[in-house]
Amino acid sequence: MSHAQKPRLAVVSPFLDKSHGTERIIVEWLSNLPDAFEIHVYSQHVEDLDASKYTMHRIPKLFGAHIFNFIWWFGANHLWRAWDRRFRGLAHDITFSPGVNCLDADAISVHIVFAEFLRRVRSELQLSRNRPRTWPRLLHRKLYYGLVTALERRVYSGPRAQLILTSRRSASELERFYGRHEKFPVIDTGLDHELFNPARRLMLRGVARQTLGIEDGAFTLLLIGNDWRKKGLPTLLDAVARIGDLPIHLLVVSLEAQDIFRILKDKNIGNNRVSVLPVRKDVEFYYAAADAYVGPSLEDTFALPVAEAMACGLPVIVSASAGVSEIITHGEDGLILDDPRDATGLAMMIRRLCNDEAFRTRLGENAAATARKYTWEQNGLELAAIFEEILRRKARPTAQAITQGP
Repeated sequence: MSHAQKPRLAVVSPFLDKSHGTERIIVEWLSNLPDAFEIHVYSQHVEDLDASKYTMHRIPKLFGAHIFNFIWWFGANHLWRAWDRRFRGLAHDITFSPGVNCLDADAISVHIVFAEFLRRVRSELQLSRNRPRTWPRLLHRKLYYGLVTALERRVYSGPRAQLILTSRRSASELERFYGRHEKFPVIDTGLDHELFNPARRLMLRGVARQTLGIEDGAFTLLLIGNDWRKKGLPTLLDAVARIGDLPIHLLVVSLEAQDIFRILKDKNIGNNRVSVLPVRKDVEFYYAAADAYVGPSLEDTFALPVAEAMACGLPVIVSASAGVSEIITHGEDGLILDDPRDATGLAMMIRRLCNDEAFRTRLGENAAATARKYTWEQNGLELAAIFEEILRRKARPTAQAITQGP
């Protein structure tokens, strides 16, 4: 690589868009990365990323069960990059992956430790505890989680890749499961403060509530998440059932609508108390309609929607199992639920927010002040610094060899 040439960065991710938490983070990081890298994206689908900033290498998607596409994707992205390196001369100086997408990454951002998540949900995956009609889906989940955990063990146990954390709590999980004792760099996830701020939320509030058909006086809770199990939806529904005397309306935003309708039916919760809504690009529309954000996650390395809600000035309830709890002081700028399965404790927190307007107003104002400290621009600079250190580290053996001679 000549001194005039930009370092070539390969980004390996099955898809990138702003409709999913991890992928939204990566889109924002790449969008705010200083113009010092030649970016090549290996992916099956990309949205919301400025095409002028990267070269796309599209890998076909295998339709069918998710696990089959993941296995195909995992092997195919290695083959595509090997082909480009061998026949197109595209040798990449750094390979970056959000999570475990390849075996040869130089840098991996850790957004979930699947070994910990699997530990938390293992009992829920037992066939004996579920109806026979759900067994095919459960078997698929068990196989997929087992595969990803095995890949984590292979990749995270070794020192080859620089692990980048989005939550400090992930360090203890990496130590517990994979014996990693290093001090890893942490990037506190940023926010777009032009989109997410109290003034914009208040401006959109009337239209949002009218559009969604929310009745006057309804205290509206919001949960956003595509993996409703991981996001703690069952606990939240149990909590809502415990406070049936309050005018609670729950908005659940997810791509898994059919699964959520099934769980609502199983729990005998009517549509008059819960609305299942599609994902929107302008997610701030949902924050505007809400009175509080509730995220009792079983496992969440960060939980970006909680931080976005804070930036909008919403009071939030988050479980201690979500990384975003690290930036919250309980009772000052948010509420932290110690046990993500404690529906009774969660119901008490919701009841207090609903009944104490002064308290929830103070929480929301303090939440917005806390959120203002975190920006995507700062994330881009921090990520660039990590990449530059990787380049220096990779260059040292060559420099030593030149100095020592044959």
